[in-house]
Amino acid sequence: MNKKDLSERDICSKFINPAILKAGWNMRSQVREEVSFTDGRIIVQGNLYTRGKNKRADYILYYKSNIPIAIIEAKDNKKAVGHGMQQALEYSEILQIPFVFTSNGDSFVFHDKTRTDGTLEEELTLDNFPSPEFLWQKYLSHANIETPEAQEIVEQDYYLDDSGMNPRYYQQNAVNRTIEAVAKGQDRIILVMATGTGKTYTAFNIIWRLWKTGIKKRILFLADRNALLTQTKNGDFSPFGNDIMHIIKNRKIDKSYQIYFALYQGLTSTDEDKNAYKEFSPDFFDLVVIDECHRGSASEASAWRDVLTYFNSATHIGLTATPKETKDVSNMDYFGKPVYTYSLKQGIDDGFLAPYKVVRITTNVDEGWRPTAGLLDKYGNEVTDRIYNLKDYDKSLAIDERTQVVAQKITEYLKATDRFAKTIVFCVDIDHANRMRQALINENADLVANHWNYCVKITGDDEVGKQELDNFTDVEERFPVIATTSKMLTTGIDTKMVKFIVLESNIQSVTEFKQIIGRGTRIREAEGKVYFTIMDFRKATNIFARPDFDGDPVQIYEPTLDDPVVPPDEIDPTIIEDDILGEHPELIAPRPNIDIDEEEQEITKFYVNNIPVSVINERVQYYGKDGKLITESLKDYSKKNIEKEFASLDDFIQKWHASEKERGVN
Repeated sequence: MNKKDLSERDICSKFINPAILKAGWNMRSQVREEVSFTDGRIIVQGNLYTRGKNKRADYILYYKSNIPIAIIEAKDNKKAVGHGMQQALEYSEILQIPFVFTSNGDSFVFHDKTRTDGTLEEELTLDNFPSPEFLWQKYLSHANIETPEAQEIVEQDYYLDDSGMNPRYYQQNAVNRTIEAVAKGQDRIILVMATGTGKTYTAFNIIWRLWKTGIKKRILFLADRNALLTQTKNGDFSPFGNDIMHIIKNRKIDKSYQIYFALYQGLTSTDEDKNAYKEFSPDFFDLVVIDECHRGSASEASAWRDVLTYFNSATHIGLTATPKETKDVSNMDYFGKPVYTYSLKQGIDDGFLAPYKVVRITTNVDEGWRPTAGLLDKYGNEVTDRIYNLKDYDKSLAIDERTQVVAQKITEYLKATDRFAKTIVFCVDIDHANRMRQALINENADLVANHWNYCVKITGDDEVGKQELDNFTDVEERFPVIATTSKMLTTGIDTKMVKFIVLESNIQSVTEFKQIIGRGTRIREAEGKVYFTIMDFRKATNIFARPDFDGDPVQIYEPTLDDPVVPPDEIDPTIIEDDILGEHPELIAPRPNIDIDEEEQEITKFYVNNIPVSVINERVQYYGKDGKLITESLKDYSKKNIEKEFASLDDFIQKWHASEKERGVN
């Protein structure tokens, strides 16, 4: 058969595989063919969805398991030898692979990212494909990892998981870049990974490899919630075995273990003599891993920072979804530039994280309300005469009718979509969370009559609510459905099935915004969780959204009082194109987060009622094919673009594939 008549697969088996094998590569342990390294972005149309095409490399070559070093793009012999280079280079950037090859069965084109002499690409015969050791030594030299000790660290094996679980590509990147940084002597390291991307699993793999080499014998893992400590020890870290792991409780120190778990606040005290961490010698730990390091550990003023200062000789590795940068606080000043960043935007594009819709609702009092002279609130207190707006509502002034409108809109959305969709309503404070719970119970009286815990308040002061937290986060448990909270659910709680997030709090920073949005990013495709919706009553999505990190929403919808609260069905094919740009508002300077313990401030609050409150605005925003943010009348937009566009999911998928062919997508 003529070589040009062979399929791409035939070219691989007859020419590329023999060349790789001859160069000394182990085809079983070092070579993987047709590697799908993303899941394909979830594309949403109303309540229907499909997935975009995943990214797949023809070959990925590994020096050792989970340490990729080269990528090969294969083509049939009708194409030129370097035909697939641009696609291979794109994949190599995502996978952080230094050596890139293409072949059509005649030869190889070799793109070497480590070369500095100006000759980045050259053609190699099939007999001259480089060996694993040649490429590895070339990479080590480029990465300045040249001592035997440093080389031993970066070559340490990953944990071999009997269950077959392997790190995703971005977790490999995070682990490998961190290990390399440690090998080169860097002692302050930060990883930025969006919520839902497996930071704890990534941390386990880092710690495992450093512990196995023996250079990090005693490790302290710091978190900010008790539940996280137990979850981490018994979950991702279980391969270490209970004999060497210990959770520090009640400030009682036992120095006979190797891996310790502790709360920030469990090691510190306002009484200097009761600082538990000082029972260890300053050089006791070789490695300190700080989970959620956007919290107090990054602040010079925080007592938690004292823990890091005390264990100054240890390597400090920070994990965060939200790097904190303000004029007062900076984790970059402390940790330096992130060794790896995996954003929510990238996670959504890859199909590992759920995309989101935004429903923005504005009431007629949100821009400002002023009491009449001498107005008394419902408890007989004279309301201070000034103009109140969103920053005041439920903090210094509570309007019953506004709370009722919010509860009505939340319930309207759930009734139109799924009344059992897990929902978190973020409120201003505990009092607001309680009043919101009451309003939602009244709106859902039919379900509450049979299920008392359909809607619960989960706050730091409520033991019943805290007991219901496990049920709320359990994928198998149906109740509670709605949780009202203020700060307790903003961070660290794994809420896999949350489909609906309501912003009814005055979010104070980009950090807090990202943590809240992170409650919805996990995908549970088997259970029907493939996207989530943000209902924003406080303009937070206007102020704090960071499209470069978070990506753009699938849809932004602003209904009026007469419009349905559920966004109309729509799909824009440009949503899976890279680098969609829009007109985004400037960010305001963030303020520090409120501590997780939710201490109530002494503040005068007025409670008023009989105030007419209604929903205003009528517009939908979406991203056009040129990437510009377009605003139209909702009714015009719906009529023109949506109502008869797709009759079914099959119709949607057919039209989507047709548009792929028109754009020349393979």
